Amino acid sequence: MTTALNEERLLASLPTGLLIGAEWRESASGRRFDVHDPATGQILTTVADAAPADAEAALDAAAAAQRDWAATSPRSRGEILRRAFEAIHARADDFALLMTLEMGKALAESRSEVAYGAEFLRWFSEEAVRIDGRYSTAPDGGSRLLVTKRPVGPALLITPWNFPLAMATRKIGPAVAAGCTMILKPADLTPLTSLLLAQVFLDAGLPAGVLNVIPTSTAALTTAPLFSDPRLRKLSFTGSTPVGQKLLQQASTTVLRTSMELGGNAPFLVFADADIDAAVDGAVAAKLRNIGEACTAANRFLVHEDVAETFAAELAKRFTAKAIGRGTEDGVDIGPLVDERSREKVRALVDDAVDKGATALAGGAVVPGAGWFYQPTVLTGVSASARILDEEIFGPVAPIVTFRTDDEAIEAANGTPFGLAAYAFTRDLGRIIRLSEQLETGMLAINTGVISNPAAPFGGVKQSGLGREGGSEGIEEYLETVYVNIAQPAA
Repeated sequence: MTTALNEERLLASLPTGLLIGAEWRESASGRRFDVHDPATGQILTTVADAAPADAEAALDAAAAAQRDWAATSPRSRGEILRRAFEAIHARADDFALLMTLEMGKALAESRSEVAYGAEFLRWFSEEAVRIDGRYSTAPDGGSRLLVTKRPVGPALLITPWNFPLAMATRKIGPAVAAGCTMILKPADLTPLTSLLLAQVFLDAGLPAGVLNVIPTSTAALTTAPLFSDPRLRKLSFTGSTPVGQKLLQQASTTVLRTSMELGGNAPFLVFADADIDAAVDGAVAAKLRNIGEACTAANRFLVHEDVAETFAAELAKRFTAKAIGRGTEDGVDIGPLVDERSREKVRALVDDAVDKGATALAGGAVVPGAGWFYQPTVLTGVSASARILDEEIFGPVAPIVTFRTDDEAIEAANGTPFGLAAYAFTRDLGRIIRLSEQLETGMLAINTGVISNPAAPFGGVKQSGLGREGGSEGIEEYLETVYVNIAQPAA
């Protein structure tokens, strides 16, 4: 079957309504919004556009299902997650193609996301049966102390557009495992993957009302009523820091439990003793994964002056060799950015850096024609005043600056209000330990350009967020701790 026929078949079979309870329905307003292919600008399909009344209906369904769902056995919850994990792999080609169509990444990258995103469901299917507490004797011997965990309650999950599957499974997985019902609000640029995922969960036996999905083009307006409703007890958000700050203010009204995975400005440090070939490999992975549209993407390349010229030249060769095109085409490495606004931001950041003295060793320009393509770009001689060193790029651009000493590198790496991820290449074990202790970051990758792992806690410090997703820590975000003091009867 040709790619075009595959696309047509997949889009025709896809649910495009709101999922409330176990029912696919239209919006209360009757409105729908368009979903575009960023490689062509053409409309893929339309999706029901949730209104405030739909968000309230979704919370009604989640609240009604919460008690019975919390009482479901951990093993049953885990087995639903396992069935969903297996179903995603069975439909891996559909999920990969759908992500490429609505987000733009190459099919090879989409397939990698299918494997990564599904793994959160397998991981949390195993964590569901490991929720525990403790029992102890009070120090004075007069009572027994019982500590237990229980689901926090209905949760609002807000996911971004850049990893349509993984960002949803990373939140849904622990919520299901913990016994929480959910309202998922996917990004309006990429809602289709979430709708297919929701259908997979229904087919896997997830009860009505446990997962509700409300795509909308007016997120702030649509979700606003939920923040004043005491039945909502949890907010998990992945997105920009400015939006996260506004959501935290709204969440304070009812003192919602919050998880925030926000913006980043990841430094990529290359020391003089680094294996340069490995550092270049790591830089390509850390920068060009997902076309650079990742919060963990390397944003600033801090390279020791003794190896900077060699590193930059090799990186430029690798960037120039990347094939640009629609992600469904064979051999394509770099797809389009997600929309015109995103490409314009990248263009403006590069132009600002060049105006302030930077040189483009590779790329540095918009790709002409249809779609929102930008050339993979390597910049050297970047001025300290360039915006590109302070702002999250979210595109395939690597700005390189040099340093002389370790202290200078660490100071530059920490010179940002963000602290999500960092990368460092060095063979010095003592330096590795110092970096792990001194870099202000929630995650640090040493001698690798890949940092995310479902078995590890994902999250940042400073203005990069609150809480952790993944690992054994991830399920704790959806659990409350309850302490019971049991008096010891007299003998």
